[in-house]
Amino acid sequence: MTSLTALCALFASIILLIIISYIAVRGFSSISVEFLTSTPKPVGEGGGIGNAIVGSAMMTALAAVIGLPLGIAAGVYLAEYGRNWFGNTVRFIADTLIGIPSIIIGIFVYTLVVLPMGRQSGFAGGIALALIMLPIVARTTEEMIKLVPHTMREGALALGAPQWRVSWDIVLPAAASGIATGAMLSIARITGETAPLLFTALNSRFYNFYYDQPMSSLTVQIFNFATGPFEVEHAMAWAATLILVGLILIINIIVRFVTRKRF
Repeated sequence: MTSLTALCALFASIILLIIISYIAVRGFSSISVEFLTSTPKPVGEGGGIGNAIVGSAMMTALAAVIGLPLGIAAGVYLAEYGRNWFGNTVRFIADTLIGIPSIIIGIFVYTLVVLPMGRQSGFAGGIALALIMLPIVARTTEEMIKLVPHTMREGALALGAPQWRVSWDIVLPAAASGIATGAMLSIARITGETAPLLFTALNSRFYNFYYDQPMSSLTVQIFNFATGPFEVEHAMAWAATLILVGLILIINIIVRFVTRKRF
């Protein structure tokens, strides 16, 4: 059985490497400094995805600022105090939200934020991504905290520490590595979302640093390139996909290194 499970893990890794290698082969030739810094231009005049990289970073940062604290706090509550009807209800809602198609979240935020504002915006896009991130962070945080041995809690309580201090100073540091991994999984999930951003952030062909205006993103730009009729647009779509995969990989490597070094 050990050999069989190792073989399955190897097979999954090979499939992943094949996909990444194919993306790299198709997209590497189109990557240049101009491509990474310039904005989209008419076909045949070059152009790039600089504005999309900035827009994705800004909306992901806004989603993380909103979703990570709320999600971690909800996960702590579910793990430490959620053994009641309210906790079961929150847990059920979180599981349901994880399974809801992201386009539904986009329509919801479109109704709640875009229509009152009268236009799509980076703020609406960040809210949509935060709603997608929130239940993932909450549930992964809960599961990571449940892995912390109860003896650590009992020892701190026996020394006279209040429950909130035990959760803050003992439980959270012990589960920090797992929580960080879950947070990165949620960031990787929202970084690849396209449908909700089509309803909320829409797109922009220019650099935009204001959250109250339509904002470009890598995923929407990839969608526009991939659905274009010209081969040069398809090549740019592969290059943008390679950049997106590379950014996600770099973030995961950094978080793994930091959490292992500290804990």
